Amino acid sequence: MDEAYMQRAIELAKKAEGWTNPNPMVGAVVVKNGRVIGQGIHEKFGGLHAERNALKNCSESPEGATLYVTLEPCCHYGKTPPCTTAIIESNLSRVVVGSKDPNVLVAGKGIEILENAGIQVAKGVLEKECKELNQVFFHYITKKNPFVAMKYAMTLDGKIAAYTGQSKWITGETARAHVHQLRHKYSGIMVGIGTVLQDDPKLDCRLPGTKNPIRIICDTSLRIPLNSRIVASAGDIQTYVATAVNDEEKIEELTKRGCKVVQVPKKGEHIDLKKLMVLLGQEGIDSILLEGGGTLNYEALHEGIVNYIYSYMAPKILGGKDAKTAVEGQGVESPDKAFLLKNRKITLLGDDILIEHEMIGGEK
Repeated sequence: MDEAYMQRAIELAKKAEGWTNPNPMVGAVVVKNGRVIGQGIHEKFGGLHAERNALKNCSESPEGATLYVTLEPCCHYGKTPPCTTAIIESNLSRVVVGSKDPNVLVAGKGIEILENAGIQVAKGVLEKECKELNQVFFHYITKKNPFVAMKYAMTLDGKIAAYTGQSKWITGETARAHVHQLRHKYSGIMVGIGTVLQDDPKLDCRLPGTKNPIRIICDTSLRIPLNSRIVASAGDIQTYVATAVNDEEKIEELTKRGCKVVQVPKKGEHIDLKKLMVLLGQEGIDSILLEGGGTLNYEALHEGIVNYIYSYMAPKILGGKDAKTAVEGQGVESPDKAFLLKNRKITLLGDDILIEHEMIGGEK
């Protein structure tokens, strides 16, 4: 039954997707005499952790019960007290842990504290699934840089827009709604200045009960128009403009309108994306949905900052030698230098197909 209760904890944890960043999603279930007597999740960043919520929600005393939790209980003071303390004080007899916490402040110490208190601990139940649940957190806590997921929508012949530049709409409503769910899931959304100049997007999340991502504009030469929708809404939606230009007058105007302008050195013809990732990581941005055009997408792949790919494919053919593709730039010189992917996942979204992959390597 351990796996069944852990699966329940995983499904609970998913309900908090998009609200806990940069903390992990965690679910917990308390079981006593074969009955679930309490359950809880880490609902949002800064709130009670899943273990404390589950214990608080128990319908009867948890003494002697078993706690199932997707991530190793914390043992340090952060925004909330240690969960190990609450578990010990509740006189639980057993704790089942899905995955260890890679945070150096925990990293096995939580399990050790529970075992030293005489609590039986089972480790690694549905570990693979629990790690997948917090792919973003595991990356960010160990690398200190954002987890970057590239997203693009294309036709069967690989076009993301017609030769005229028109791209509305490549995919159908179901696929577009899925993209907005991703905008809620990830902390930030990043595009290049070309996308801003071409489409004048707002880059918000238009689904009910969701939040807007932090917007990051890669703008090497600081060309972003002051009357763009991005700048006009910067007072309401946190916005970063990354540039290599020190135009004090324009920076002052952007700052007045709510943008945060960050200086990033150039690498070649564009800002250094690796250094930008370090800066954004220091700002507490744990994940980014990259919705760039072909130029930014290639630079991101070339610099090795992409961790995941969402490729939406529509049953359409546009043609056109000048029509834009998802990844442009110089490209690689031969197939053996290709950017490599693994762990394919395919989902049908209306008439469209979503293909997901993890990145495993490529040109650097």
